[in-house]
Amino acid sequence: MAEFKGQSRLPKFAAPKRYDIKLVPDLQSCKFSGSVSIHVDIVSDTRFIVLNAADLTVHSGSVSFSEPKSSKVFKPSSVEIFEEDEILVVEFAETLPIGVGVLAIEFEGILNDKMKGFYRSTYEYNGEKKNMAVTQFEPADARRCFPCWDEPACKATFKITLDVPSELVALSNMPVIEEKVNGQVKTVSYQESPIMSTYLVAVVVGLFDFVEDHTSDGINVRVYGQVGKANQGKFALHVAVKTLELYKEYFAVPYPLPKLDMIAIPDFSAGAMENYGLVTYRETALLYDEQHSAAANKQRVATVVAHELAHQWFGNLVTMEWWTHLWLNEGFATWVSYLAADSLFPEWNVWTQFLDESVEGLRLDGLEESHPIEVEINHASEIDEIFDAISYRKGASVIRMLQSYLGAESFQRSLASYIKKHAYSNAKTEDLWAALEEGSGEPVNKLMNSWTKQQGYPVVSVKVNGQKLEFEQSQFLSSGSSGDGQWIVPITLVCGSYENRKSFLLEKKSESLDMPEYLGCSVTNSPAEPGTGASCTWIKLNVDQAGFYRVKYDEHLATRLRHAIEKNYLSATDRFGILDDSFALCMARQQSFVSLLALMASYKEELEYTVLSNLIAVSYKIVRIAADAVPELRELIKQFFIGLFQNAAEKLGWQPKAGESHLDSMLRGEVLTALAMYGHDLTLDEASRRFHAFLDDRNTPLLPPDIRKAAYVGVMRRVSDSNRSDYESLLRVYRESDLSQEKTRVLGSLASCPDPKIILEVLNFLLTDEVRNQDVVFGLAVGIEGRELAWSWLKDNWEHISETWGSGFLLTRFVSAIVSPFASLEKVKEVEEFFATRSKPAIARTLKQSIERVKINAKWVESIHAEKNLADAVTELAYRKY
Repeated sequence: MAEFKGQSRLPKFAAPKRYDIKLVPDLQSCKFSGSVSIHVDIVSDTRFIVLNAADLTVHSGSVSFSEPKSSKVFKPSSVEIFEEDEILVVEFAETLPIGVGVLAIEFEGILNDKMKGFYRSTYEYNGEKKNMAVTQFEPADARRCFPCWDEPACKATFKITLDVPSELVALSNMPVIEEKVNGQVKTVSYQESPIMSTYLVAVVVGLFDFVEDHTSDGINVRVYGQVGKANQGKFALHVAVKTLELYKEYFAVPYPLPKLDMIAIPDFSAGAMENYGLVTYRETALLYDEQHSAAANKQRVATVVAHELAHQWFGNLVTMEWWTHLWLNEGFATWVSYLAADSLFPEWNVWTQFLDESVEGLRLDGLEESHPIEVEINHASEIDEIFDAISYRKGASVIRMLQSYLGAESFQRSLASYIKKHAYSNAKTEDLWAALEEGSGEPVNKLMNSWTKQQGYPVVSVKVNGQKLEFEQSQFLSSGSSGDGQWIVPITLVCGSYENRKSFLLEKKSESLDMPEYLGCSVTNSPAEPGTGASCTWIKLNVDQAGFYRVKYDEHLATRLRHAIEKNYLSATDRFGILDDSFALCMARQQSFVSLLALMASYKEELEYTVLSNLIAVSYKIVRIAADAVPELRELIKQFFIGLFQNAAEKLGWQPKAGESHLDSMLRGEVLTALAMYGHDLTLDEASRRFHAFLDDRNTPLLPPDIRKAAYVGVMRRVSDSNRSDYESLLRVYRESDLSQEKTRVLGSLASCPDPKIILEVLNFLLTDEVRNQDVVFGLAVGIEGRELAWSWLKDNWEHISETWGSGFLLTRFVSAIVSPFASLEKVKEVEEFFATRSKPAIARTLKQSIERVKINAKWVESIHAEKNLADAVTELAYRKY
């Protein structure tokens, strides 16, 4: 049996065709028993059957292999689970017959508290705490519920039967075909599923209410929630019905199952999971409360539902061949969720907001410790770490770039053909490229390989030389060094007006473009006004930020773009892109800190949600880095940002206005939170006034959901150990709310207190039973004042944290949230020494990335500290009247 140990993939001499699974969960003892009969095709001579199993007790005496034709039964000579490799090896004394036979196994397991495999979640019903049983099998945890071929390419059909308490709701992928009640237990049998991968099998058992509707072609759609919360599922239900109809048209293939259930689970590690026909969600991603949910919560529900339903085609119907191609599932579903949200809610401008996805991808991929979109996976323990911004956000961004290059119609047509060709089967990245190449006539494979098979992305430097624009590409790294990657870059540019547009592929390291019609005058002239006929004017590359790359302009072009921003000549997406590229270049020490602040000053009239939201996000990072680089200027820099954001704050006010947009509602909360973070006294006073009105009346119109976080942050900024009543009041709000969105709002505000004693109390509170394990990461965002303390707390509690969260990706959030904000090489050494004996495969990549970020911060701090005339420039900006 030794030859099967240490292998990354199961051997190919046997393949599953059909599973008959019976599960009997015991919600009192938190255990389950079960049996599985697997129709297995033996395709070559073997005495072994090797499949996956983990955390299960397999009853050796129950294991058998029978040959239907001859009715012969083979009993194994040995049955052994290798825990480290998560495999079950069944050895027989004689060679098994070629063809289909049935492998029967009985087993037992624990309904664990790790939010993976077959696990328990808790909820309250009539004041009593109860357990529900839930499955979460992606990426490789079906093996913790029943022995199986737990690889995406090993598709089969599934026939599931459950024995459960008769008063409970029992759901699975398919509709119920029979329900037999026998006293306090009922046996529920479900239709056999279409062919699918093990990670998409799902079972949920508990007490639920539901709301329901139908699509125009008769698909029954339900949203389930805890008893009393079903009405909060109405918005998600509306989105789901409309989205199923939209995708049926877009993919030119109908939804393949007879029903779709979506269910909110109180304990859930991810945001949601696309199980075929039974999609599971965190409550925050599915439920929307008209009175207490914010506009941002509503938008999240819409995009998450659209993402998960995209998977019913892209992932479930056509499945990646192996986890190397995870991005095919996640990148595509991320991109298409914006397509759906834009169709349903055009007023949300979601394609502008999509830039937030791109930025997260660019940030992570600017690290030397990033990874290619297609990444080799050698063991199940490595899979969790690639559910990251590369697979989701870079993946989505390169799809957007490709769709922009090929054109929307050609892209959609080719996609429909890809889905038809690979339905009920598996596909690799190359299969998608082949379909797009055939449909468009463009060299898609050649173009896209440089984006998926190598990590990183380029920065395209552009400068004026006479009547030419000169372009040069090099790999962008946030460390300031340059990698040796090279890409085929779809360049787009506009000159002075969006009507004057050019595009070409930059395939070499450098190329030039003759542009006498635009560059025919002296580059030192002042920027031209649009419509004046002057040829010298602003030039913007990467129009609408459709390409996954950064742009570095020479000084003349950069000056003109600043002028264009001030005069509002540029689209919101282009204003966003110029700011974000400038910030990244400054961090990489390719641009001065002062020039970044000067650029930010040109956004003083900015009111577009996505642009201002990114401006705020960048400001937080600048203030944090300034605390290390020039602590004496930190307050002046805060003053500069207060001045910058006050224009928007005054226009928006604290109170919603009749008929205002969804985006204004979201922006108000972010702007006021920023002013509260920066200690703006008028904002803090108003936050306190409204918070105390809210304490007296939870339905007061003075504190609508969109500004609650701003108020909570505002009161916490003034809390101290000697003045803690508002902290205790905010904890009371947390304890009294049963809305998950409200609880995460509070958790995200508590650690913004500047007092170290309170910060430590908050961090310790996160580890109590009052905070669900899924939610702890929301409370880790401590400010500068709490950085060292949070690091000490992480070290002191590492054993408990590692044990509790160590088997899933939530553990990586602890590491990145607490380690990444540091900015000294001494801290790098300290972190490396601590984790030298404590790292594990699930956090190895995240740890390296976090340490790299600390090194980048340290170098940035050093370069800011060395800038000349910094104090004068910051003082001038801080006292400038906006």
